Amino acid sequence: MKIRLPQLYFSKLMRAVVEFEMIEDGDSILLGISGGKDSIFLAYAMAILRIRLKKDFRLHALTINPMFKDGFPEEMQRVSKFMEELEIPYDTVDVDIAGAIEEQKGKSSGGYSPCFTCAYFRRGAMNRFALAHGCNKIAYAHHHDDAVETFLMSLFYSGQLETFTPVTYLDRTNLHVIRPLCYFREQEIIDAIEYHGFRPVPSPCPYDGHTVRQEAKELIARLEQEIPDFYAHLGSAMRRGALGELWPAAKNRDEMRDTYFRYMGRQ
Repeated sequence: MKIRLPQLYFSKLMRAVVEFEMIEDGDSILLGISGGKDSIFLAYAMAILRIRLKKDFRLHALTINPMFKDGFPEEMQRVSKFMEELEIPYDTVDVDIAGAIEEQKGKSSGGYSPCFTCAYFRRGAMNRFALAHGCNKIAYAHHHDDAVETFLMSLFYSGQLETFTPVTYLDRTNLHVIRPLCYFREQEIIDAIEYHGFRPVPSPCPYDGHTVRQEAKELIARLEQEIPDFYAHLGSAMRRGALGELWPAAKNRDEMRDTYFRYMGRQ
């Protein structure tokens, strides 16, 4: 299989890998593969890096079957063949995420998020597989739009300014999570189908297109039409150096009590 990327794509890939020092000699990197456009492009890009990057590292790919429907494993046969063409060892693991979501739904209040349960079980399965197979890093296919949407959702739903980082160290497992596609826009990944030629596997998730993330995506698209550089400003705001003047941290109860007594002239 002949693999290629235009220079603009390769430059974005290299920018992420070099800026955040994602790959070193001796790394064994587990790729999270769903069969969707993002993870397929991740595998394709990592196969190119394995050829062109002056580092000695190994790749392994894993699909977590969430068991949302019976036909999912058969649909992934195309993924298995594609990984074979890229010369990336490939495995699948069944995890009953569908059952876990149903169980949690019955125990939880109206604020329950099935996406949280799905992500929790997927991460756990990926981490266990990585440790069992000697991998020291896990690569996910999160792109720049994902990071910006996460940043906005964090502000709206938790009152915090945060998003996922390009490299994350998991101290409980001694694994590193890397996100080599962090500088790619989602449309660029859609357009990249022209280069790798793989038709993405439809998501088996029954909530696909009906999530908080989808709402954030649509909100950003609407505001981009009204506010010049809205998306770019969100992306800039994710950097630590972007913080301007903010209120002081809230005082805790003891600090408030001591300050109150001081203002009232009491010891």
